[in-house]
Amino acid sequence: MHQAIPYRTWVPAAASSRKAPEAPADGAAASVGKLVSKNAVVVLARHGCCMSHVLKLLLLGHGANPAVFAVGEEDEVNIAGEIGKFVTGAGDGNEGRVQLPVVFVGGKMFGGLEKVMAAHIAGELVPALKDAGALWL
Repeated sequence: MHQAIPYRTWVPAAASSRKAPEAPADGAAASVGKLVSKNAVVVLARHGCCMSHVLKLLLLGHGANPAVFAVGEEDEVNIAGEIGKFVTGAGDGNEGRVQLPVVFVGGKMFGGLEKVMAAHIAGELVPALKDAGALWL
């Protein structure tokens, strides 16, 4: 049989001339609290995540202008720990665990994509955005 031809030849990590990545700084994690407190609507997502684009378009469609904060893979653990401070015990067994993308409305964690879509369908998203001062209606 024929063998597949690789699209790209990979150089072993030991032979690479690039430096190893440094340990992530806590600067990104420390800025989450400031970012959430200064903006009415904040979307925290992985860098290049298509779901953050969906959330941004939904919120822009309602007239809110969310601050979108892209998180790199190296900072994801630090950011998740910082986001865990905003999680209130809902009794659903997910205390302290967060999944990106996550939306903050009015300085409080609103939820992930499923929560935002459910609130949009139920008609609860616009009142929440109004209460946070994200809409001028």
